Amino acid sequence: MNAKRILIVEDEQPIREMVMFALAGAGYEVQEAADARQAQINITERLPDLILLDWMLPGLSGIDYARRLKKDELTRELPVIMLTARAEEEDKVQGLESGADDYITKPFSPRELVARIRAVLRRGGPAAEDEMLYASGLSLDLASHRVSAGENLLEMGPTEYRLLEFFMSHPERVYSRSQLLDRVWGSNVYVEERTVDVHIRRLRKVLEPHGYDALVQTVRGAGYRFSTRV
Repeated sequence: MNAKRILIVEDEQPIREMVMFALAGAGYEVQEAADARQAQINITERLPDLILLDWMLPGLSGIDYARRLKKDELTRELPVIMLTARAEEEDKVQGLESGADDYITKPFSPRELVARIRAVLRRGGPAAEDEMLYASGLSLDLASHRVSAGENLLEMGPTEYRLLEFFMSHPERVYSRSQLLDRVWGSNVYVEERTVDVHIRRLRKVLEPHGYDALVQTVRGAGYRFSTRV
């Protein structure tokens, strides 16, 4: 199983380094950013599984950036934990109302931080397992890992399944081959970009008899997109 990615957005380097050390020791893959602008660049290149977001950031504040993340279709479901020295109840309410999933006041222990991260990540786990993804008669059951075209059960390999799950979870957006490698194969797996093309062809071959191969679209010069707008 690929390690969960955590993006720490914190302008104080000693705190950032302490958090990164604690999270790496707990088995997480860690990205870092000193402000919202740098965080957005990281997110665009590689979407994390959770963001640790400092309230007081230079430029755009953590509160305002959290609101922006929750308005963006790509990041609205991304869990956010606010880190702040502001411990008043009104501050906590404001942080949670901005869209944050949890709120940790400084100073905090690395053990508490890891425990809170695990709790937030677990929070979406069981619900996600019960979800179904749909696209024009094509359905994917996240709990049983079954894919159906109408009443027909489709047989496909595990990589093709992960590709389809990712595409159906992120429709109408173009992903480059390198982005698909990061999101589907994982950043710790080193394979050539043309491997993506091979598995796209296999996925289309499974979908073709039922007329769904056209949903997996090639965007010349950019990558691939899953869209019901054929």
